[in-house]
Amino acid sequence: MDTLDPVGAAPVQAPAGAEPPRALARLLEGRAEHEQSVIHRAFDIAQRAHEGQTRRSGEPYLSHPLAVAAILHELRMDHETLAAALLHDVVEDTAVDLARLREQMGDTVALLVEGVTKMEAIDDYSARAGDERQQVERLKKLLLAIASDVRVVLIKLADRLHNMRTLRHLDEASRLRIARETMEIYAPLASRLGIAQFRWEMEDLAFRELEPRTYMSIARQLDERRTDREAYIERVVAILERKLAEQGVRAEVRGRVKHIHSIWRKMQRKDLGFHQVFDVRAVRIIVDDVAACYTALGVVHTPWKHVAKEFDDYIANPKSNRYQSLHTAVIGPDGKTVEVQIRTHAMHQHAEYGVAAHWRYKESQAAGVPEPDARSGWLRQILEVKDESEGPRDFLDRFNAELLSDRVYVVTPQGQVLDLPAGATPLDFAYQVHTDLGHRCRGARINGQMVPLTTVLRSGDQVEILATRNSTPSRDWLSPHLGYLNTARARAKVRHWFKHRDHDKNVAAGQETLQRELRRLGIASVDRERLLERFNYKRFEDLLSGIGCGDVSSAQLAGALQHTLPGVAAAPAAAPEPRRKPPASPATGVQVLGVGNLLTQMARCCQPVPPDPIVGFITRGRGVTVHRRDCPNMLRLEGERRARLVDVSWPGAQLDTYAVDVVVRAWDRQGLVRDVATVLSAERINIQAMDTRVVARDQTAEIRMTVQVRDLTHLSRVLDLVCQLPNVFEARRTG
Repeated sequence: MDTLDPVGAAPVQAPAGAEPPRALARLLEGRAEHEQSVIHRAFDIAQRAHEGQTRRSGEPYLSHPLAVAAILHELRMDHETLAAALLHDVVEDTAVDLARLREQMGDTVALLVEGVTKMEAIDDYSARAGDERQQVERLKKLLLAIASDVRVVLIKLADRLHNMRTLRHLDEASRLRIARETMEIYAPLASRLGIAQFRWEMEDLAFRELEPRTYMSIARQLDERRTDREAYIERVVAILERKLAEQGVRAEVRGRVKHIHSIWRKMQRKDLGFHQVFDVRAVRIIVDDVAACYTALGVVHTPWKHVAKEFDDYIANPKSNRYQSLHTAVIGPDGKTVEVQIRTHAMHQHAEYGVAAHWRYKESQAAGVPEPDARSGWLRQILEVKDESEGPRDFLDRFNAELLSDRVYVVTPQGQVLDLPAGATPLDFAYQVHTDLGHRCRGARINGQMVPLTTVLRSGDQVEILATRNSTPSRDWLSPHLGYLNTARARAKVRHWFKHRDHDKNVAAGQETLQRELRRLGIASVDRERLLERFNYKRFEDLLSGIGCGDVSSAQLAGALQHTLPGVAAAPAAAPEPRRKPPASPATGVQVLGVGNLLTQMARCCQPVPPDPIVGFITRGRGVTVHRRDCPNMLRLEGERRARLVDVSWPGAQLDTYAVDVVVRAWDRQGLVRDVATVLSAERINIQAMDTRVVARDQTAEIRMTVQVRDLTHLSRVLDLVCQLPNVFEARRTG
């Protein structure tokens, strides 16, 4: 199957249709005799095991393992990896067992095949089926297999890539399911391991299935101007080659392939039209060393003006997968924008092949397995705290955060560089350095300036933690509303600290938290049985202990108490004019307000069902995902990602707001009312009425308001945020 190349490079041909002897000969090229013998023996076993089996396309099944091995051969992987690729399906799909395979192929190849077989757990995980604890155990085994030998995941990625290339032979439902898995799990895995070749092709092939109209629209627009664009790039390349030679810089300059999914993603992220995307015209400069990279950057910027905010130095600040390059955009000839990447030959090898670059076949290489690459260290980091967090949800949250999040790079006072998920705070940083430092943290300096512990870190920040000897964690740190902790790793450490304190203290703290939440939200009594069922506890004391140690947050409590709002609050506020009922999604029937007839799907992380309060999250490429409002993944959203939340409702439900009376008490100060109003405005809350008075006797201020909220989770978040304002000592619901 040909993959669509958007800028005119030669199409990639899947080798599935090649004759076996010829395909095998390609795998043997340039290898030592003993290595050829291992590959040939693996081919013979696979040929006998898969005899009579066919694929959906009607081709012999052997064509698939041959294709997978050929993909890895293009990465110049070692002979044991190719042998395992040829045999990766024999244990699962044929009568051959691991013991027999170990006898015939040796321990290393057998262990690789066993690891690939275990990686089927990824599909179980993505389906989110079954008991959470079983999912976690499968994931832990999977991660251990990957962390022990990263070649396992390379074989699995090559397997998925070939399956994506031949996806046309499956029915539509299967194509969509596999494409979603690829976009959500396998492409991010390839990205984290730095294998750009796999990532881009997987994303394009999955995008073609998930958004065929958008894919073809961009492909057509690229194709319409292909000739002009290629001529323009040749002109830019010639100019750069001449100017670099004048400066004595040895360099290889070439036009760069731009992938359709990356173009679409940039259009979405920056709200651009197709003609505003800079890197449709792209050039790559490859030089000998780092010094030459910066010299070449000066050469590029000398004749042409660079585009502000389009420069990134990934050499000084590498990405989490060790990617390094200089990225810039300039206004080139004829006033057209050109993106330029500058890197060394070694950086280019890493960028294209990632962790695979460490497994290159070398004729003089001694036998044995190299040390695991640092690119797979994030996998071991997830496993590192497995004993500290007893709940399966903590592990799943960490897996998602480490796999899918972007990273920031910050510096300790000693000059050590640490990488953290984007959105991390100084408190997250403290826990990354050492658990005890996090527990004792009471302040932070960023670049020499005192900052709140909720400050979001940026790459390049120097962070200094201020700690006291006898300090302990605060329960406020676990509140997602307050923004102290944004990494699953740090939250797990804080929960672990509280969980291992005295049980009676946790129960007392949980009782206090529950009563405070009931008082703030104006709820007189609580249905204990309903709460126990919602949070899956058998005894109310255990639930209180869970609240006290942070397993159940105040936001989750507010969501569980949502059923009390319509019966206690005033009637829904009347809209200025009747609202037109939004169209229902063809997939779930859920209505999306103000976005149009979008496809929706239920989130697998929280699995909402009517009448749970719900919210929609606009994904990139998969429509709107519907979550419970108290879903931890939604409560953690910050910044640009929070702006992608939309109101949704169940079929036949009304997206009502409810009028609630609220009182705020504080020590009087200038700007108090303004700050309260700013918090409400940021949360998109309408203030129907406000009355303020100051008690001269003790200089306290009381602000009484009637506000419109969607539900108790919304109200709880706002009250939390108001309570964080300076001088405010109480914010609660009245009436």
